[in-house]
Amino acid sequence: MNLIGNLISTAAFVTGLTLASAAAAQDCPRGDLDERFCDVDGDLVADIPADAADWLDPAELIFAYTPVEDPAVYKTVWAEFLAHMEEKTGKKVVFFPVQSNAAQIEAMRSGRLHISGFNTGSNPLAVNCAGFRPFTIMASLDGHFGYEMEILTYPGSGIEKVEDIKGKQMAFTSETSNSGFKAPSAILKADFNMVAGTDFEPVFSGKHDNSILGVANKDYPAASIANSVLSRMIEREVIKPDQVVSIYKSQTFPTTGFGVVYNLKPELQEQIRDAFFSFNWDGTALQAEFEKSGEGQFLPMNYKEFWEVIRKIDTANGVSYACE
Repeated sequence: MNLIGNLISTAAFVTGLTLASAAAAQDCPRGDLDERFCDVDGDLVADIPADAADWLDPAELIFAYTPVEDPAVYKTVWAEFLAHMEEKTGKKVVFFPVQSNAAQIEAMRSGRLHISGFNTGSNPLAVNCAGFRPFTIMASLDGHFGYEMEILTYPGSGIEKVEDIKGKQMAFTSETSNSGFKAPSAILKADFNMVAGTDFEPVFSGKHDNSILGVANKDYPAASIANSVLSRMIEREVIKPDQVVSIYKSQTFPTTGFGVVYNLKPELQEQIRDAFFSFNWDGTALQAEFEKSGEGQFLPMNYKEFWEVIRKIDTANGVSYACE
């Protein structure tokens, strides 16, 4: 938190709190959104404030990518893209390596994070509690997008099917992760009548790469992971394919959603959108990294439609979007 604290002044933070209080006083439709926000157009995301006095126009823009893998690797991966965004916005753009989903959401909620990619499971919380406005997702050049949740084990673990996990340990990533916790919890309960803490021992690794490495190194007998992360780790030769065995594969889910905080100046929001959709991937570090999981462009999307299946999973798990 020290890094971000040094980037944003106390005055900006106080201004953010003042704007939040003003929004909370409004009598407006908001659905599941926190009382600080309005949703007059019914698209399930926070409206941009109508009053120009409520717009945020920071001297520096802070960008964060979801805490999936090594932050040092991803700072380099995103460098060319952020340089492109600086050209489009005329502002310095700083990469912030977040360490957890909760810290990422809180940074945006408190006005210290302006542009971000939130993972699948964190998107609804970021939208409803932090005023996140997602508008794009990575996709293949032919428009295919998404990933699957897989349950992994290692050869010789004694686990050949999902039911064999009973009485054993299973690794999740974090409670805000879709493929790392929410989707497998709903699927295990609905399809296999298995509940964490009753039928098996749940443990939390913090990140998908930790879970994958844990299974590959035989620290965990099983783990639920996003197979897009698995593909990139195999491509980078972090693990070998024969170190893990998949015993379950889900339907396709949307991957990381990218967007901005709701109260950025509208003109600035449009410049940021343009930066995403005008970026040339060819020959960049971003292309080299994400083509490992088949992605090569930013595809326009909307939260209401693309995240419907995730909201249904949250409902099945009794997840609340109330801000803590």
